[in-house]
Amino acid sequence: MKYTLGEFEEIVLLLVAAQNNEAYGLSITNAIIEKLNRKVTMSSVHTALYRLEEKGFVQSSIGGATAERGGRRKRFFSITATGKSALKESREARNQLWDLIPELVIGKL
Repeated sequence: MKYTLGEFEEIVLLLVAAQNNEAYGLSITNAIIEKLNRKVTMSSVHTALYRLEEKGFVQSSIGGATAERGGRRKRFFSITATGKSALKESREARNQLWDLIPELVIGKL
């Protein structure tokens, strides 16, 4: 394996990719809660985002200030080429492991 992604980092990176340049802390947090029915704090999402940025898997930019946020600006995240490679590698590794399981064990999927 060339890239190392933890399980939570992979989830966050998948959502950054899915939200296509519109990803930010709250949108990712809400998606994890809604799509995965998993409790998560925004601070844990931010921690994962900053780790992913340090690894070069995502990049961030600051959006414009909005009145609805009291003049505060959002930090948007987008996936990098390195992040895309990491996701592809992670998916391939998981698929290889799934392929090892005999159909008799878990049935036809």
